[in-house]
Amino acid sequence: MSAKAPSVGLVSGYLLRLARESIPLTQEGLAEALHLDVGTVQGWESGRRPLPHLRAGDHLDLRRRLALLGADPMLLAHSGAALDADRILAAVLDPPAETGRHPLAGWVQPRDSALLVAWALRGTPPPALAAHASRPRRGPARPGPLLPAADRARFFTNLRDTAERATADDHGRLLHRQALYLASYDTAPDAAAWSEQALRGMRPALGRRGHGPRSIEARTVATVAARQGDPDQLRHFISTALLDDEHGELANLAYWALWLGAMPADHTDDTFMHHPDPASWDPIRLYRALVSSFHLAPGTVDLYVHSISTLLHLHPWLPHAAPDAAQAFYTLTPQLLDGTLISPTSRRDLDRLRYGRIDG
Repeated sequence: MSAKAPSVGLVSGYLLRLARESIPLTQEGLAEALHLDVGTVQGWESGRRPLPHLRAGDHLDLRRRLALLGADPMLLAHSGAALDADRILAAVLDPPAETGRHPLAGWVQPRDSALLVAWALRGTPPPALAAHASRPRRGPARPGPLLPAADRARFFTNLRDTAERATADDHGRLLHRQALYLASYDTAPDAAAWSEQALRGMRPALGRRGHGPRSIEARTVATVAARQGDPDQLRHFISTALLDDEHGELANLAYWALWLGAMPADHTDDTFMHHPDPASWDPIRLYRALVSSFHLAPGTVDLYVHSISTLLHLHPWLPHAAPDAAQAFYTLTPQLLDGTLISPTSRRDLDRLRYGRIDG
C-alpha cells in the first residue's frame, strides 16, 4: 500500500465507513443507494480515492444523502474535522515548499480535528466516537484510521523539521505552536527531550504577568509540561496570566471556546484572544464542553477548575440553563476536594462554587 495516497483520506474515509455502518448498510448497499459503483465507495473508505479530493459541493451532497439514509448525526458532524485532519496529515507527510502554506500556519486548529489527527497517530478514538469505533464487526476490519508505522515515524520526523523551520512572524509562531502540540503525541524515546529543547525559546513568556501577545506561548509551554508530568508551570501560568486579570481570563475562555467548538472555528491566527468578546461564544455549550472534557491529571485539572469558575462568575445562571452539566460538575467536586490533584487555589475555587451552589 502506498504510504502517501491513503494518508490523504485515511480519517475521512474511516469516518464514512462508520457512518455507513450506522445506517446500517454494506458497501454494496451504500453504493446502490447513492447510485455509484461499489469501487467508488471502497476507494473512499480505504483512502485510495481520497474524500478530500471531492469538490465541496459533492462532499456536501454526500453528507446530506447520508443523513437522509439515517447515518448517525454525531458522525456526520465530524465530517468537516475529518477532512481537516486528513489535510494536516497530508501536509506533514508531504510538506509544502513554503511553510506559510502549511495548514498549521493558516488556521487555529480546534479540538475535534486535533483528536482525529491523534487517532491516526495513536490509535485512540475521540471520546465522542469511541462507541462507534468499538462496535463488533464481521470478518477482518481495520480498528481505526491508524497510520502505518513507517508513516507515523515519517510524520513526527517531518513535524519536528517543520517546527524548527517556522519563522518568527505571526503565522510562523502559530505553525510552531501547533506543531509542538501534535509532537506531544510522539512516543519515541527522544520525544520528550526534543520537546523540552523546542519549548525553551518560549519559556520566557511564562514570567510575564497579565495577558500579552505571548500569553498563548506561555499557555503552550505550561500545558505541554503538565502533560509530561510537571503541573507547576501550568499553575504558575494560572496565577500570573489569568488570576485577577480580566483580559487574561476572557482570553482563556475565548481559547477554550474555539478549542471546544463553542464559537466559529474560522480564525487564521491567535488575535481573537487579544480582543476577546464574550458575545462571540455560546456560554452554555462552553460550560457543557468544559465539564464533559475534564482531564483528571495534575496541573491540567487546575486549568479546568479555574476556567469553569471564571465562566460561572461571568454567567451565574448557567447551572439553571444546563442542569446536566451542573450536576456532573457538582458530582465531581467531592472527588477533587478529597484527592491530591488540585492546587490550593483550585480548592478555594471549588469550595466557593460548592457553597454557592445553584441547584438546577
